[in-house]
Amino acid sequence: MLKKNNVISISLHVIPAKAGIQYNSFSRDLTAWYDKNKRDLPWRRTKDPYHIWVSEIMLQQTTVNTVIAFYERWIKVFPTVHDLARAPLQAVLKQWQGLGYYNRAKNMHKTAGILIREHQGVHPKDPKVIRSLPGFGPYTTGSVLSIAYDIPLTIIDANVRRVVMRLLSLPGIADTKQDPAINEFLLKVLPKRQVGDFNQALMELGALVCRAKEPLCILCPVRKYCLAYKEGKQEIIPETKKKIIKDIHAVIAIIKKENKYFIQKRPATGLLADLWEFPGGKIEAGETKGQALARELKEELNVTLQASEHLFEVKHFYTQFKVHLSVFACVLIMPPKKALDRRWVSFKDFSKYPMPSGSAKIIEKLLDKKSL
Repeated sequence: MLKKNNVISISLHVIPAKAGIQYNSFSRDLTAWYDKNKRDLPWRRTKDPYHIWVSEIMLQQTTVNTVIAFYERWIKVFPTVHDLARAPLQAVLKQWQGLGYYNRAKNMHKTAGILIREHQGVHPKDPKVIRSLPGFGPYTTGSVLSIAYDIPLTIIDANVRRVVMRLLSLPGIADTKQDPAINEFLLKVLPKRQVGDFNQALMELGALVCRAKEPLCILCPVRKYCLAYKEGKQEIIPETKKKIIKDIHAVIAIIKKENKYFIQKRPATGLLADLWEFPGGKIEAGETKGQALARELKEELNVTLQASEHLFEVKHFYTQFKVHLSVFACVLIMPPKKALDRRWVSFKDFSKYPMPSGSAKIIEKLLDKKSL
């Protein structure tokens, strides 16, 4: 955390007297720009807190263009919080498939149940109450309550953090350590009315103009307030943090019985919890792909591999790593034993089972191989 006197000194540096900047004029200029330039997005056509909540959860670490289709499908399947609360968890996870971070969908499902049982299906307006719900952190609380109810709360996401760091010419990486100074500034410029529009304007500015790379300062409605622009530092604020992507190599077993394929459910906790997948796992140091395949099948299913044929390779990126999947058609000496977390599934029934994106890619490739 930044010390209080450091935060104050930053604030005094941000708005020097000679600049003649008024906080209310900053807010007015920004919201006026937003009114004219905002994108026509489906969740902006409503003040329904449920719809806004869904969109805000989906938009976390996902691009707007990707979210639109997911959001529209979700609202079609679960148009109200009552529909979400009544739905089986597996159906919820299936609709979420492809967005990643599946705990977010689980928390939405839990929260929907709480809203029905304790709040008559309505999102409460009290920030303390809504913060107690699963999946509601400071950002989600601020965004839903300010946009749906015009409650004066600040929000800080990646776009807002970058915009304000440039406005204040704050050095360093754009991480949560910057948030105390950022929030102090936001509290000063937060308007008394149309708080939701102001918050969305900040995010929209970061997405369309004050971009991470090649900011379009000439189009910025608030560049006269921006210290980084005045100092020529907008390209180097914030500092970039190099992302380390780990490479993981794994083997995947395709086990077929008549016209059905074997899948299993992942544990209820941990990475990709409660999703369905083909058996397999990471290739250990010193192993061949064949050795890893035989070992994984023995460890996971207690079955013995009789023969295998390499089918294809699949690559998929997750947040922290890239997975290289070597997919094999496998023949076993004996089939896996039945269990609640195991299924034999036909192609037409795959759509009923929520799967990681890597597994979904495997299914697409299997469809292309007519011999399988």
